[in-house]
Amino acid sequence: TNVAACTVFRQSHVGRLAAYPLMAMKEGMIGLATADSGRSPKAVAPFGGREARLGTNPISIAVPSDLEAPFYLDMATSAVAAGKVMLAVARGEEVPMGWVVGKDGKQTTDPTQLRKGGALLPLGGTEGYKGSGLAAMVEVLCGLLTGLGFGVDPTGRHNDGCFMAVFNVAAFRPLADFKKEVAEFARYLKATPPSEGSPGVFYPGEVEYIREQQRRKTGIDVEDATWDKLRSLAKSYGLATELGLT
Repeated sequence: TNVAACTVFRQSHVGRLAAYPLMAMKEGMIGLATADSGRSPKAVAPFGGREARLGTNPISIAVPSDLEAPFYLDMATSAVAAGKVMLAVARGEEVPMGWVVGKDGKQTTDPTQLRKGGALLPLGGTEGYKGSGLAAMVEVLCGLLTGLGFGVDPTGRHNDGCFMAVFNVAAFRPLADFKKEVAEFARYLKATPPSEGSPGVFYPGEVEYIREQQRRKTGIDVEDATWDKLRSLAKSYGLATELGLT
């Protein structure tokens, strides 16, 4: 089989969605995955609305290439991933305008408003119908196609859905030629003259790879609030000593 697709339903949080397309990429295939929040509480308001009716509904695509850093996309269809807003809460920081809308329907820089009846805004800013449309399509693939349905079931457990597909590149053209051309395409993009104040152009997945290499050497900074939560959870499950979190 040169093209295959499947759905997954009644799962818990998908985690890092890109992990699955990257598996296909390593086997010389193009991998695609989308995920929704099932019947769990929503976080994103549809374009023009102020109440959350959609999940952050990420999309990930990974492509084989001859590049050192993998060529892949892993993005939320909201203006930002919900985790970044909660990180701002933990750090006591504000968020940029265009990320969160409060319960009153007004945009806010206060990240705590997300958990007080507010919602994330869709990707695209003033053109947010694009992100909202993408999120709706993810909902169809992961919620309706799987049979999970849509909306929120307050009594239900966390039951996300996924849609995944893989494409065997060799069925379309020689894999080696394709990987070489993807690398050439990435270099073509990177050769674009930078705009004012820009560090230059990065191809999809390159920034994440650079950060990964840096953090493998220097570690990952974790703010005190999050670290304290980890210690508390480890203690409650009897794992504090084993994990060195005493």
